[in-house]
Amino acid sequence: MRLTVYFGAATMVVIGLVLLYLLTQATDPRELHEQNYVHLFYINAAVASLLFAAIVWVAYRLALRLRQRRFGSRLLVKLATIFALVGIAPGLLIYGVSYQFVSRSIENWFDVKVEGALEAGLSLGRVTLDALSNDLVGKSRSAASQLAENGESLNGLVLERLVDQLNVTEATVWSSSGRLLLSAGPVQFQLAPEKPTSAQLRSARTDRAVTWIEGLDDALVDGQTRARIRVLVPIASSGLGLATETKFLLVSRDLPSNLVANATAVVTANREYQERALARQGLKNMYTGTLTLSLFLAVFGAVLLAVVLGNQIARPLLLLAEGVSQVAAGDLTPKLAMSGRDELGGLTRAFASMTEQLADARQTVERSMFQADEARANLQTILDNLTAGVVVLGASGEIRSSNPGATRILRVPLAAQQGVLLEDVGGLEAFGQAVRLQFDEFLNHRNERGLDHWQRSFELGGGHLGSQGPFDQTVTLVARGAELPDHARLLVFDDISEIVSAQRAQAWGEVARRLAHEIKNPLTPIQLSAERLERRLTGKLLDADQAVLNKSVKTIVDQVDAMKRLVNEFRDYARLPAAVLSPVDLNELVQDIAHLYESDSHVVPLRLELEPDCPLVLGDAQQLRQVVHNLLQNAQDAVEASPVVMDRAREVILRTQWKPDGRRVRLSVMDTGLGFADHILKRAFEPYVTTKIKGTGLGLAVVKKIVDEHGARIDISNRLSGGTVLGAQVSLSLEPYNSAPATTRHKDL
Repeated sequence: MRLTVYFGAATMVVIGLVLLYLLTQATDPRELHEQNYVHLFYINAAVASLLFAAIVWVAYRLALRLRQRRFGSRLLVKLATIFALVGIAPGLLIYGVSYQFVSRSIENWFDVKVEGALEAGLSLGRVTLDALSNDLVGKSRSAASQLAENGESLNGLVLERLVDQLNVTEATVWSSSGRLLLSAGPVQFQLAPEKPTSAQLRSARTDRAVTWIEGLDDALVDGQTRARIRVLVPIASSGLGLATETKFLLVSRDLPSNLVANATAVVTANREYQERALARQGLKNMYTGTLTLSLFLAVFGAVLLAVVLGNQIARPLLLLAEGVSQVAAGDLTPKLAMSGRDELGGLTRAFASMTEQLADARQTVERSMFQADEARANLQTILDNLTAGVVVLGASGEIRSSNPGATRILRVPLAAQQGVLLEDVGGLEAFGQAVRLQFDEFLNHRNERGLDHWQRSFELGGGHLGSQGPFDQTVTLVARGAELPDHARLLVFDDISEIVSAQRAQAWGEVARRLAHEIKNPLTPIQLSAERLERRLTGKLLDADQAVLNKSVKTIVDQVDAMKRLVNEFRDYARLPAAVLSPVDLNELVQDIAHLYESDSHVVPLRLELEPDCPLVLGDAQQLRQVVHNLLQNAQDAVEASPVVMDRAREVILRTQWKPDGRRVRLSVMDTGLGFADHILKRAFEPYVTTKIKGTGLGLAVVKKIVDEHGARIDISNRLSGGTVLGAQVSLSLEPYNSAPATTRHKDL
């Protein structure tokens, strides 16, 4: 019976989903549904047959229970009959009314007035577009006449005024050969503006005007594309020569968004109306099949509900009868009880309470053991998933246990070092000694100071504790120790290197912001005052004094510009914009930047080593360009500042590599300078750390911020050969575009 109920419930859910799908698709006149309607009808008939078979099977089970005279069978049959009649009668009534409605009312859904209104709306839209086009043609011809009158004095300012007069979006002047002469509006910021075709130029010369509409079809599809009217008119030539080239004025005006939206709505509504008008018979068939299937579902649901409710009433009685038989046989194990609030459920609970006390003691013991095991498992799970490191040391400092977080932070497999003193673990000698001394001091003075723990920060690597260990960079730990009840020692620590670095970067950013604010305010008045003095005194002084004045003013202006550039560097560091990630061809970007350095003969030569198989990377092209510029400038400055060595080439190498194993694209900038000192390497990416006499120390700091925004990695090191420094190298590891999540790539594109 339980299997019957589960199967019936699952069948009802599936059929309900099918009905919902049919109802949502009943008004969709797609050809796929029209072609497969016959198959869908047979599937519905098969489902109805299965439902009927399920009803017959349930009736057979009820008859079998009645024949076997099982307890509660008669009550179950009565309830099934009552609920089935209650469900079938309203279902038949609703089915009849709905069938009449579907048969007689669908034709009334399609009104001739609605179709006429839609056609009128389409005609109105065409007339409106024609009126806008004719108006723009007239204004464009008038503007072309004004441009012809200007003749040789035609320039961008004249075209800008015409844009304002015509109330258009943009305007361009083209030669008959398709060469752009002048532009005004947003088109002047485009690298390759769209030029008119030869056919359009010929038509404009012949008909004195050509007009067309762009983007309207795309706007009707996606509703977001910008639609505009474009007009091309010739400009009469003011010259008398036969070789004078004809010019053409091309103006563009964006269509009002509400007009495009209304046109889109009318076209969409007309298309959907026509599609539904062609699918009237399909709608009737779909609704009729859906109603028929709903009737079978209602009948089956009524019978199934009768079985479920009857079983709920009969089950407590069966349970009580079985419990009485067990008690009569001497079985005093806890008995099942129903959770219902009716009298039958209360009777089963009262019977079960008579035997429950006999098993309480054993259940209490089992429960206590289970809770202890569960608490132990929970504690172990918490320790295994903590990001902080937890190490339990013995009274002598030997390692008893540790969690994976300790192994990750200290980069030593502590689980394999149980029983070994912490200060004897390779690479952690100094750290272990410092921890032991800290515990000794805490245990000796804890009664005097009234403390139950100690806390201290440690720095590992980079010349600090554990400098000979597995740390290639400085790691800052905050550790806390306490004594456990069995004289063991608990050591908890966490890596706060990123927090310390972020706080330091935030502090430097605030200093840069305030410094830029305080310096920038007086620069503009200084420059304006110097230029005002020059204008006032020019022509009133002798030639010698005038030269001194000009030189002094130039010096002031140049120094103010230098100060402004310095202030801008401070501001860029403090307010670096967020990276907008998109696919970037790193090789192409590097080649574009390299072209800018080809004409600088005094700069150290730049050699490119680009791997052609490098995939696209995920990054911000502008910010990556700034990174490469900063690194190249630093590298060239380092080579220029280094002494000339006969057997060493003075050059900068820019290299790209694809690392398939690590799924990373590597960009390296290498120089042949003097390299970096050790104290500079440890803090190279901090603000205002520099080896240049005139440098601000913000270049690598800005590079580090940009790299962090890209989720990439940056490394800086000296190039060594047999202990000799050959120069410095800065490398970036960027994520390829193909390995980024699909949702991120679509969002960026």
